[in-house]
Amino acid sequence: MEALRLSEIQPDREYLQNCLRDLIGTDSPVGFYERIVPVMERYAAELGLTLTQDRKHTLYLSLEGKDSSRTIMSGAHLDTLGAVVRRIDADGSLRVRPLGGVNFYSLDGESVRVYTRDGHIYTGLMVCQSHDTHVFDDARSLARDENTMLVRLDERVSSPADVEALGIRHGDVVAFEPHFEALENGYIISRFLDDKAGVAAVLTALLWMKQHSVRPAYRTLLAFSFYEEIGHGGSYIPPEVEEFAAIDIGLIGPDYDGTEEGVSICAKDKFSPYDRDLTSRLIRIAENGGLRHAVDVYHRYGSDAHAALRGGANIADALFGMPCYASHGVERMHIKGIEETARLLIGYLISEKE
Repeated sequence: MEALRLSEIQPDREYLQNCLRDLIGTDSPVGFYERIVPVMERYAAELGLTLTQDRKHTLYLSLEGKDSSRTIMSGAHLDTLGAVVRRIDADGSLRVRPLGGVNFYSLDGESVRVYTRDGHIYTGLMVCQSHDTHVFDDARSLARDENTMLVRLDERVSSPADVEALGIRHGDVVAFEPHFEALENGYIISRFLDDKAGVAAVLTALLWMKQHSVRPAYRTLLAFSFYEEIGHGGSYIPPEVEEFAAIDIGLIGPDYDGTEEGVSICAKDKFSPYDRDLTSRLIRIAENGGLRHAVDVYHRYGSDAHAALRGGANIADALFGMPCYASHGVERMHIKGIEETARLLIGYLISEKE
C-alpha cells in the first residue's frame, strides 16, 4: 500500500455528514449508552461487522489484518457532556450535577431532555435562577454554575411531589439539545462534535476500506467508550492490544497550530507525553501522505489513551483528531478536518510498524 497517496482518498462526504447528524441526534451523556448502542449496531451491520461490548459497555469492532499476530487499537468516545438530577426544589425545579466539564454559561436558556429510569422522557428549560432582567438585579452578573442553574420542566409542576409523580428521581440523566447544523460551505456547528465527529471519522474510514477492499496491516480493534469525559473511558482495554491511537478533538487557540481544515496530532497533554515512536510514525504518515496537519501540546486535556496508561495497560499510545473551535459549548468544525482525520486513520491502519 506504499503507493496509496492519502491526500487522494475521497471519503464519502454524504455518508460522513449523515452519520454525524445521526450520532449527534442520539443522546448519550456520560454513562448513558442504551439509546446509541442500537445506532452503532446498525452502522456495524451495514459495514458487515459485528459490534461487541465489554462490561463497561465500551463497544468494539474487530478487523482481521494481513498479520494478525499483533493487535492495535484506535477509536473515539461516544459519551458527551450532560448532567444528572441531584435535587428537586420546593417549586418543582430540578438542580443538577454536571457529567464532564460542562460550561454552564453556554447552557443558559438551553432546551434539555430528562430520561427517567422507567423509560419516560421529559423536556425542560435550563436557566439561571436569576432568569429575568426585569425581575433580578443580578440576572446578567450572577455566575452560571451548578449552584445557580436549574431545569424548569415543561410540565405543570410546583412541588417535589408533582415531579416525583412523573417518575423523576435523583440520578436521572439530563441531555442538552445539540442544535446540529451543516452548512453548504463545509462548516458544522453543533454541541457534541467532541467526540462524535471522531466516531463518524472512524465509520467513514471503515466504509472506504470496505469499498476498496483494503485490509489493515494488523488485527485491529476500533473502540468506542462511554466515560471519556470523566476520565476513565479507556481505563480498561483488551490485554492483547499493543498500541492505542485514540481519536479525539484537536484544539484551536493561541498556543496551537491546528486549524479546522486539518488534522492535529498531540505530542503531550496534561498527563504525559504520548509515545514518541508511535507519535513520530503518525507524523510521518501525515507528511508522506500529503495531509494538512499540525503537531500540538495540549494543557487542559486528557484522552482515553492516557486513561489506558493510568489503568495499567502496557501499550504505546498516541492521539490525533479534528480541531474543534469553542469546545464544550456549541462547537464548530469543518468537514475537511474530519475527512483528514479519516485519511490519517486509514494511513495508520495500513502502515506496518517500522
